Amino acid sequence: MPRVLRVDIGNQIYHVLNRANARLPIFFKEQDYQLFENILENGREKFDMRILAYCLMPNHFHLVLQPKEDGGLQRFMQWATLTHTQRWHSQNKTIGSGHLYQGRYKSFIIQEDNHLLAVIRYVERNPLRVNIVKQAEDWRFSSLYRRMFPKEFKMHKRILSDLPIDMPKDYLAFVNQPQTNEEIAAIRYSVNRGRPFGNCEWADKIIKAFGLESTVRSRGRQIKGT
Repeated sequence: MPRVLRVDIGNQIYHVLNRANARLPIFFKEQDYQLFENILENGREKFDMRILAYCLMPNHFHLVLQPKEDGGLQRFMQWATLTHTQRWHSQNKTIGSGHLYQGRYKSFIIQEDNHLLAVIRYVERNPLRVNIVKQAEDWRFSSLYRRMFPKEFKMHKRILSDLPIDMPKDYLAFVNQPQTNEEIAAIRYSVNRGRPFGNCEWADKIIKAFGLESTVRSRGRQIKGT
């Protein structure tokens, strides 16, 4: 199967996913998660990357990123995954043991409206969706936890940038509210195919502008509300 075409245009917003080799765990203890969060802290400054959301799971991670320059997403991700691989092996005394990740990261462009909120909710609900916590904010290694408990990170470098759109007034209730099966399926289709995630008119415009026709199986459904 040919590789999914990826675009890397500055000022667009992207969901990014990468999984560990063979989907085996790479985050075992708090120190492992903190190692990756430190990389995000440093990478945000090094690459002037806007990090809008993230969630670290035992064998994969989700990021929502907005690079400022063309090619910025790839540069950030190459550095982050290589740095994480090197530091992970050093921390676990497995230097020389090979790749940590299964391959290239997956990404898709997100429309800057309620579709962005839908993706961020999808990312931050991940631990709740797979039943490893009772409430989404109970998972410490995500942007939601940092949003809800900022005082715990006063001595840390900043990871998160402000969202470019207004957040719901009761953001915590918004994240904990289950998403529809239709919405989850639409996001997962974009994850797997790289299809831009937004309303039909916007998605068609992005697909034509960046030559993403291969990501389209059928005309996407517009999300009416989140």
